[in-house]
Amino acid sequence: MTDDERVGESGESGESHDHAEANRRAHAVTLHRPTHREVLWQVEEAFERGDMVTLFGRCTVEYDGRAASTLGLGNRLVILKPDGAALVHTDEKRTPVNWQPPGCEHHAAVRDGQFRIRSERTTPAETLDVRFEQVHQFSSLSVTGGRDLDLQGSEEDLRQHILEDPDLVEPGFLPLSTERQTSAGPVDIYGEDDDGRAVAVELKRRRVGPSAAGQLQRYVAALREEFGDGAAVRGVLVAPSVTDRAATLLAERGLDFVALDPTTGRPPEGSED
Repeated sequence: MTDDERVGESGESGESHDHAEANRRAHAVTLHRPTHREVLWQVEEAFERGDMVTLFGRCTVEYDGRAASTLGLGNRLVILKPDGAALVHTDEKRTPVNWQPPGCEHHAAVRDGQFRIRSERTTPAETLDVRFEQVHQFSSLSVTGGRDLDLQGSEEDLRQHILEDPDLVEPGFLPLSTERQTSAGPVDIYGEDDDGRAVAVELKRRRVGPSAAGQLQRYVAALREEFGDGAAVRGVLVAPSVTDRAATLLAERGLDFVALDPTTGRPPEGSED
């Protein structure tokens, strides 16, 4: 059975032409227990339209790339996005058991009595191969709007707050660059304190644990190695809050912590440091 549902133009007065056009093009196609050939035709059409595709069925999954993994037969949900991302979900946890990032190419075929999806990329060379013994349900959806997401409270918000008011880090702090490259990776904000000492500032939008202290320490060590001659380099972690263990590690390593809310650019109420 095939359900093809299309939303027509709205008759409401005052609706913009763009909104009406978007509604007209919105659609969802669903197949229940289709044959492999029926799925293939619909998947190829969905790829042409730039739809998001979901497949639920009994399948095996093989990944080959930086490592290798195999999942035996089981009922799984596969999501193929028009940006090239591929996700394989089971009945556990919120994250996929296998996935491919945006930028991959999806291919569909019927071979050896199975419906097959391959998601490939070349740099690095990785392949996700899903082979369906039976597709229980197929859907193609004209999902839109993700690029319009307005993320509040991001690390970029923190960056802008500090660049506009460097004293949020400490009085006299002078930002010199952002994403400053080091052998350990880019430092979010690099600058100098009131005494002219180099300062690496690491930004986090959420409460963080020991790994953030370790990351900041690596940046500080990389800058000290770069400058040489026992150069004085300080590290400051900026986040809404840190765990007790992270606070202990920061103190042990001579690193500082500043509590800032990424949305307001001010210390959070009741923040723990």
